[in-house]
Amino acid sequence: MTDIRTHTFVIPGVDLVYDVRGPLPPADGRRALLMIGQPMTAEGFTALAPHFTDRTVVTYDPRGLGRSVRTDGRTDHTPQQQAADLHLLVEALGAGPVDVFASSGGAVTALELVATHPGDVATLVAHEPPINAVLPDATAAEHARAGFYDAYQAKGAGAGMAAFIAMTSWQGEFTDAYFAQPTPDPAMFGMSTDDDGSRDDPLLSQNSWAITDYRPDASLLSAAPTRIVIAVGEESTGTYTARTALGTAALLGQEAVVFPSHHGGFLGGEFGYAGKPEQFAARLREVLDGR
Repeated sequence: MTDIRTHTFVIPGVDLVYDVRGPLPPADGRRALLMIGQPMTAEGFTALAPHFTDRTVVTYDPRGLGRSVRTDGRTDHTPQQQAADLHLLVEALGAGPVDVFASSGGAVTALELVATHPGDVATLVAHEPPINAVLPDATAAEHARAGFYDAYQAKGAGAGMAAFIAMTSWQGEFTDAYFAQPTPDPAMFGMSTDDDGSRDDPLLSQNSWAITDYRPDASLLSAAPTRIVIAVGEESTGTYTARTALGTAALLGQEAVVFPSHHGGFLGGEFGYAGKPEQFAARLREVLDGR
């Protein structure tokens, strides 16, 4: 088991906390592997990172999430700000360019990092980036997002998460049939209906809408020296993030690469949404090695 060294990187607006597994600079000339999520923090890679003991793996908590305490007084989460933070982190590591595995909102941030700092990333594997603009039903997707936000505002986290699950598990485009459904009961998903009064959840509030509102610049991404791979889970077929992955791949003139399991395919059972981390890691290694 590789030792984990935790560091705090003080930059304007945040005390950014990151973890390093392995030596810096990396051993044997292999590029460091940066794993990023959003709103997931470093702990989401607990099951995946140990499969890469031959690499130096870096994980972090994005600005304002987990251990990375903001000092800028803001509550919004944008791919532009997070990409700027990552650029400074890659510089501080002194190990660039790095390889990046990025999932969900982290994949959106990673695309912005490549667009604005293309020299930072050698290979990016962007796993199911949730980008509304690449969907044929983008406007309907925005309305569906507003639906789980409204449920959260009205009844709290349980109601909001139930509506979020209903949205992200829906098959195909968001049609009239989707919007005609009754608001799901949190109990259907084993969640509490209690409301603690808070309304600042990064997933359910509007604080992260800039992530799903992101519009990738295909010309910048195509011009970058970075090898960009868009990944999609084999069990995600037809769902919102599978469709956004396919749409992003099409925007870049490529086909999405299939990975094991679902949107959280790299997760262990500790989060109640277990994927297949061993098989996922094997596929990620193949893709990073160009196979």
